[in-house]
Amino acid sequence: MTQLASVGRSTSTGTASLGGRLPSLTGLRWVAAFLVFGMHVRNFGFFGPGPAANVMATVFQAGGTGVSFFFILSGFVLMWSSRPKDTALGFLRRRVARIYPVHLVCVAIALVLALTIGSEMVPTAGQLVTNVLLLHSWSPDYAYYQSLDPVSWSLVCELLFYVSFPLFGRLARHLQARGAVVFAAVSALAVIAVPIAVTVHPISWPIYFFPLARLGEFTLGIALARLVMLGRWHGPGLDVALGVTLIGYFVVPALPGAFGNTFCTLLGFSLLIPAAATADLRGTHSVWRQPVMERLGEWSFSFYMVHVMVLSAVKTLLPGTISLSAPAGLVVVLAMFGVSLGLSWALFTFVETPGRKLIAGGRRKKRVTTAPSPA
Repeated sequence: MTQLASVGRSTSTGTASLGGRLPSLTGLRWVAAFLVFGMHVRNFGFFGPGPAANVMATVFQAGGTGVSFFFILSGFVLMWSSRPKDTALGFLRRRVARIYPVHLVCVAIALVLALTIGSEMVPTAGQLVTNVLLLHSWSPDYAYYQSLDPVSWSLVCELLFYVSFPLFGRLARHLQARGAVVFAAVSALAVIAVPIAVTVHPISWPIYFFPLARLGEFTLGIALARLVMLGRWHGPGLDVALGVTLIGYFVVPALPGAFGNTFCTLLGFSLLIPAAATADLRGTHSVWRQPVMERLGEWSFSFYMVHVMVLSAVKTLLPGTISLSAPAGLVVVLAMFGVSLGLSWALFTFVETPGRKLIAGGRRKKRVTTAPSPA
């Protein structure tokens, strides 16, 4: 019997998650964050018309699907690392401790940028309060859900996931394989239904940013984790899963916008995440668990949180950096990447890690090497 089966089938309640290390998922988190970075570089228009801009469009037009990967991964990891006897308040405290310190620092950075160089919008009192409290993407108003650090809208979704996990996690822990498959199928259908619904019945609400519209991705991750924990995941290996993911990723530009956000990559991500976890449990080859990938994955949340502010500041301070030639654009992009990476290291080292220990308590033993990364 494989290690996966022996670990997963040791219990029907989900306690098998206690010993599992999943470094490949940490490495994949970095890939998703980098795709989002590339998409924003492309959207800001640092490369002028020509081959470089075409390459950026080809490689990164679908980079926003990295957010969908984060949301599915969040459900998977929360289920994998859950404690059956945990209290809802204890769970929520630890989860908030993972995101709130960095969020507050990024709010402060965005305020400074808004009030000095004007690279971010100066918020109203209402926008500031809802942003700090992670309520801002419940509003359909652009000035709210894109206030201060624009990518923080995804933390509102994560907070919804955290609040709802005690319910969904308890449900999943009582499911056997057939029930977990049904749960996964219902979740996937909920994800697919969103772009279909807004295509058939267009609405003015920016559904991409709306937390309830992203809940299906989170519950899908929970169901996939349950199957792995039971030792009943029979999907393809990493290579095939990655191939399916890449096909879906590069199909995104061919479909209407609403479908590109989640529809095309849903199958690939649903195969890739369990395949990576299974590879770690079985000890089979995975390039994603290399030390450098794991370290970058640890920084990925902070990298995600700061990169748009870096791009926006450069665009504001140096307006001549827009529509550059390929060599000049490459230099500017590499510089912005380096600054973002340096800031992510600093945030992880001096804010994220000590802040988490301060809020959640430092006595808890580390149980998995990956953690849900908001997007």
